Amino acid sequence: MIFEGTVHAYGRDVDTDVIIPARYLNTNDPAELASHCMEDIDAEFVTSVQPGDIIVAHENFGCGSSREHAPVAIKASGISVVVASSFARIFYRNSINTGLPIVICPAAAVEAKSGDTLRVDLVAGTVENVTQGTRHDADPFPPFMQELIDRGGLLPYVKSRVAAGSA
Repeated sequence: MIFEGTVHAYGRDVDTDVIIPARYLNTNDPAELASHCMEDIDAEFVTSVQPGDIIVAHENFGCGSSREHAPVAIKASGISVVVASSFARIFYRNSINTGLPIVICPAAAVEAKSGDTLRVDLVAGTVENVTQGTRHDADPFPPFMQELIDRGGLLPYVKSRVAAGSA
């Protein structure tokens, strides 16, 4: 699976409280969550993000509260993939469970600037900065994780397995 989009770059320790502020946790509606995504760190995000865009951040992206709302808000905003130097463990797992692709690639995360175009290949494990003409290796997704992402997350994956009689 290959994604290409415009970068929205952030620094380190972007926590779930700025990804989706706690005052909006009274809903599970993905569209409503998306309408407030990143607003406490980037007030322009919701008006500038386009389907297929890519969030890039430094270390410890998704730290803080273990809310599943954060990757749901990001995915519903139109972001196709998040590339970071590292992710908080619970955010990493919640992202896979909700079908949001995430890639660990420190070199690409440090290099990318807002407005750059990235091409991310999950299977090959590469992140190419089209704007800057560079390419970096990342950890490729194992086939079982790729299938979770392809199906839209853990729940749709399990439902499809049950329906096929192979759960």
